Amino acid sequence: MIDTRLTGKVALITGANHGIGAATATALAAEGVAVLLTYKRLAPLNEPAYPEAFDRVRAGTADDVVRRIREAGGTAESAEADLSDPEAPKLLFDLAEKAFGPVEILVNNASAGLGDTFAPAGHDAFGRSLRMVDVETHDRQFAVDARAAALLISEFATRHVARGATWGRIIGLTSGGPNGFPTEVSYGAAKAAQENYTMSAAHELGAYGITANMVYPPVTDTGWINDEVARAVTESAVLKEIARPEDVAEVITFLVSHQGRRVTGQILRMY
Repeated sequence: MIDTRLTGKVALITGANHGIGAATATALAAEGVAVLLTYKRLAPLNEPAYPEAFDRVRAGTADDVVRRIREAGGTAESAEADLSDPEAPKLLFDLAEKAFGPVEILVNNASAGLGDTFAPAGHDAFGRSLRMVDVETHDRQFAVDARAAALLISEFATRHVARGATWGRIIGLTSGGPNGFPTEVSYGAAKAAQENYTMSAAHELGAYGITANMVYPPVTDTGWINDEVARAVTESAVLKEIARPEDVAEVITFLVSHQGRRVTGQILRMY
């Protein structure tokens, strides 16, 4: 049996009321990590191209996730926070420290998730609504996926160094990158920025015992998969099947574990 050496660690996981964030919180709690799950309840999309259940999970709290973790013997708390507020990172670290002690694992999972484009197209190939890039789409996406991630990393590092800690883990989630992300161009650009921030953290914070990596999940069923997306995946020469949030959580658990201690400054692409 592998000993991940995670018992007693403390994690802060954003966007954890459903999907990959919730699965990661559950997986880490099973390894003995005390987890603070953060989330923001989002208004319904009311989009025919999205399954109806997707609106429900996006609009929900993390209470059920916390309850399941506790019933399984784990330790968890949750807090609603708007990551577009620059004050949110400090407040979340304060909450985690008050509940469990200093944060040693940061998982930047939350995303604004907004489809925009430079092309005059009203919908993408899967029938989901698009809008032209404008100030709102840019600022909303960058506030959460880039700025909030950077501020959370900065808060993590500041507190880590101040207390003389020697062990820390930073994980980010991405689907974007430097090559562009058609029909979600602001999302892709913001994720490219987060990748860069995280790689910088890997270089600058390694001397303090911190590893920093990004995980690029495959198409993962977090509630948004419709029939057209599912068909495209199964017909793909590479993907073939849709991943579960638990599949991604397993990779994150490895990266933050003792076994992942030599992995840093990487963008791990899953298939």
